[in-house]
Amino acid sequence: MALGIISFLALCIFYIQVPQGQTGCAEVDSMTEAVAGKGFLLGCISCKRREEVPGSAIVDWHFKAAGTEEFIHIFQYEYNNPTILHENFEGRLEWQGTMGTKDVQTGAIFIHNVTYNDTGTYLCTFHRTLYLPLYEEHLVINKEVELTVVEEANPELTAVISEIMMYVLIVVLQLWMIGVLIYCYRKIYAENEAREARKAACSQNKLVGSKDPCDGIYLE
Repeated sequence: MALGIISFLALCIFYIQVPQGQTGCAEVDSMTEAVAGKGFLLGCISCKRREEVPGSAIVDWHFKAAGTEEFIHIFQYEYNNPTILHENFEGRLEWQGTMGTKDVQTGAIFIHNVTYNDTGTYLCTFHRTLYLPLYEEHLVINKEVELTVVEEANPELTAVISEIMMYVLIVVLQLWMIGVLIYCYRKIYAENEAREARKAACSQNKLVGSKDPCDGIYLE
């Protein structure tokens, strides 16, 4: 029962968050807080409006350090060819996006060994081409991630709320199961009491020679 309810809730959330016509892709915002010395996933998702239309995409990442005004080109992904373009990120960036197809919709990259110098604005750009029957359509989609680097991880509000809701759901389900067990026990007990009473009445009628039927009750 618990698994069924959880599955139903997950299905409802899925249909709420995923726009119509994008059942295979959901645009989720990236996390924005990294821990110094740890790894961090910079998320970037751009879903096509029509999944049936073939397409291809090149993904670029730019970075603007805190306190500066200009973006620098740090990374590019073109089908099976990830390239780190800036020395400050050399050996620290890893492609974590769509693999095995030119039709890229997830452009995430992973930063190894995050430093405080990685604090700033990251710009993810999709250069997408849609191959329509009569022509090609070219689109440019930009997404920004404001990254903050901290010494220790702070629990995300959504994670805290999710954990609280999980425990509340568990408690509610347990109380519901206890209630069902009590209800079933009382119902079975009442039926047994009624049956015993009818047996007693039937036995008494037999002793006094009454011809009243015993309603299908057979004496043991």
